[in-house]
Amino acid sequence: MTASIPKTSETLRLQKYLSQAGICSRRKAEEYIERGLVMVNGEKAKIGQSVNPAEDEIVINDTVVQETSELVYYKLNKPRDIISTCKQDGESSILDIVDIPERVFPIGRLDKETTGLILLTNDGRLSNYLMHPRYEHEKEYSVEVYGKIDDEALEDMRLGVMVLGKMTKPAIITRLSSGKFAIVLTEGKNRQIRRMVEAVGYTVKRLKRIRIENVFLGNLEEGEYVPLTKAEKQGLFQKIGI
Repeated sequence: MTASIPKTSETLRLQKYLSQAGICSRRKAEEYIERGLVMVNGEKAKIGQSVNPAEDEIVINDTVVQETSELVYYKLNKPRDIISTCKQDGESSILDIVDIPERVFPIGRLDKETTGLILLTNDGRLSNYLMHPRYEHEKEYSVEVYGKIDDEALEDMRLGVMVLGKMTKPAIITRLSSGKFAIVLTEGKNRQIRRMVEAVGYTVKRLKRIRIENVFLGNLEEGEYVPLTKAEKQGLFQKIGI
């Protein structure tokens, strides 16, 4: 068997390479390596080992990880109660609800309760740009809280609040109604928006991601996915210099 992923001549840590390829998470890759299920050039792989995908033969669970030059890009409206990471026991992943010929992986994550925009691709370069905190790319969310949220709370979140022992970066916030607002972040701490809302005394009722950089969720129904348009791809490619 073979698993196809995009071509790259970079030398990468093996677990990072398997994660970018959408084979599994880095943590799961380390588990597979420790269990002796990953081979590089016929030998059992080691944690932290570097590989050159253009030269090395990588096999996981008797499946050869084989490179391909065809890169694909989709956007999906993630439904509630679906996980956005690699599949875990007893849980449904977004990869279970798509039927895409190429092997793709989700970029970033949304918690189970959050809906909205997720990008699916087999392009590790785009994944690196959108996942690395140093690039500070924009992500926009629609947030609804229980009750009415006051202007002071919105201003506090706009300036920054304490989350996980650190102040959040300034955010762009636009009120949409008495209990609803839009927020644009350039960072992505664990459950950050929910924690920010809790820090100012409220609780999130509904949370939806509606934009990543120049790509908007638009009118996609929950569970629906479509290829990115030429303009959407070009906008993202300009960000990563390709």
